[in-house]
Amino acid sequence: MVDRVLFVCHANLCRSPMAEYLAKRLLADRPVTVASAGTDAMDGLAMHPYAMEIAAEGGADPAAFRSRGLRPEFLADATLVLTATRRQRSVCTALAPAALHRTFTLRQFGRLAEAAEPQAEPTDDSLRAAIAAAAHARGRLQPAAPDADDLRDPIGGTAADFRRCAEEIERSLRPLAALIGAAG
Repeated sequence: MVDRVLFVCHANLCRSPMAEYLAKRLLADRPVTVASAGTDAMDGLAMHPYAMEIAAEGGADPAAFRSRGLRPEFLADATLVLTATRRQRSVCTALAPAALHRTFTLRQFGRLAEAAEPQAEPTDDSLRAAIAAAAHARGRLQPAAPDADDLRDPIGGTAADFRRCAEEIERSLRPLAALIGAAG
């Protein structure tokens, strides 16, 4: 069984595609596949040009990327679902209630992964071990302010706004990559 991480944002044009491409780079040496979708996406649109530029900086060719709307089967197939906002997390769990315990906002999961204690023994199921460790850390952390979980949408902004968003995504992904590495 292949471990899958699904990133979800509104239109699947900016935040979730940037997260997808950044995660592909950060998790390249792990047995994890990465994809993205949007809660309100129109299928088949190209990534926003600023997001495409950021994705290409990591050595990827995002020209073939096309947006896709969120479907229940994407959530059912995902080992971990990371959303841009609390609203999108709610949409995901309403669409696939069984995904509740593996659906987080990206920033929330980054905080939890950073606070998590890795498994003592390496495992072949490093993504699931990372999810379990992060979920366990949830009980030790003080609740964050609601806006601390939402990743601001850069749409309509400048290239610098997209860059700041990508930096926040990468800051949230690094603890996940470290936790997966420690587990496996």
